[in-house]
Amino acid sequence: MLRALLLENLHPQARTILEAAGFEVTTRTGALDEAELVEALKGVNLLGIRSKTHVSEAALAAAPDLMAIGAYCIGTNQIDLQAAASRGVATFNAPFSNTRSVVEVAIAEIIALTRRLTEFDRAMHDGVWNKSATGAHEVRGRTLGIVGYGNIGTQLSVLAENLGMSVVFYDTSEKLSLGNARRADSLDEVLEVADVVTLHVDGRGGNAGLFGAQQFARMRPGAVFLNLSRGFVVDYTALRDAIVSGHLSGAAVDVFPVEPKRKGDPFDSELRGLPNVILTPHTGGSTEEAQEAIGQFVSNKLRDYVATGSTTLSVNLPNLALDRLPGAHRLAYLHRNVPGVLAAVNATLAEHGVNIEGQLLGTRGDIGYVVTDAGAYVDPAVVEALAARPESVRMRLLS
Repeated sequence: MLRALLLENLHPQARTILEAAGFEVTTRTGALDEAELVEALKGVNLLGIRSKTHVSEAALAAAPDLMAIGAYCIGTNQIDLQAAASRGVATFNAPFSNTRSVVEVAIAEIIALTRRLTEFDRAMHDGVWNKSATGAHEVRGRTLGIVGYGNIGTQLSVLAENLGMSVVFYDTSEKLSLGNARRADSLDEVLEVADVVTLHVDGRGGNAGLFGAQQFARMRPGAVFLNLSRGFVVDYTALRDAIVSGHLSGAAVDVFPVEPKRKGDPFDSELRGLPNVILTPHTGGSTEEAQEAIGQFVSNKLRDYVATGSTTLSVNLPNLALDRLPGAHRLAYLHRNVPGVLAAVNATLAEHGVNIEGQLLGTRGDIGYVVTDAGAYVDPAVVEALAARPESVRMRLLS
């Protein structure tokens, strides 16, 4: 029986789906450090994590049985994707499942900060009645600046317009504007016109330190800032200075450069205690609806990869999905992307009298992937011959 290890308190659907597919599933509520992960991965075929567990090259090297990793979240920067690919370990994430949850919390925070609800709430809990309109504004008629116009940024754009906001966005890639949103030519252009700036960039290394003192200084006086993307993108000391000086009127932060690994662990930040600042523990996508959808989506991807070899939406392997022919015997062959591999696969099958019913080849960087459906029983000698080739990464006979 194949084994799956699920960490970080994943939704029960993740376990249910894998158990129904015949996996022996072990779950743990917290994240693991590298040494703990190396020990836990012994004999494990599937690994499920969220954002706190880092899967390093060393951990992968110590897990020869590992076939696939599921990131039950959007980000995959916690996984060494290249090292995983080089060992034939497919990686899947959930790029869409929690989009709505993040968008809704962004809208809620934009309204709360613009109305200064956090300060009114704190005063009331302290027993102070401070009825005042000073510094409180409607969001209607104000400008929202979105940095990163992907799945979350685009949906946020549509909802913000429905609230009567104008939207300007900046993205390094070419993106189609939705509704009346206007594309800015530079980040500085967004900062100079926006009343609210919200970050929705991905975890690529080039985004580290994207937002610092220079960017905060360019924002409009009294503007509001949100970061629900990645903690390492923002200099939070600079953000603190902008809040304390009064240049910014408020901020909401959901992600931090260093985050506690387990629920209940202590948390500290230079942003604690600041007025009109909302701090949340990386829960932008943490609704019951989103976590259930993520649990279903990623577990289905892992199950299908093991059963059929499908790599559709894999973030580190060539994306292939070959329709399964009734009675066919499928070979899934991950290999170094070098010339002549397809010819070698077909020649080996021909030598053993195996007819090819269907076949797909795809490449992604240094990795190639050939999925072949054979019309007859495949002798183990075929598998052994292909696995022994110098370019071989992982060879699987699926039926």
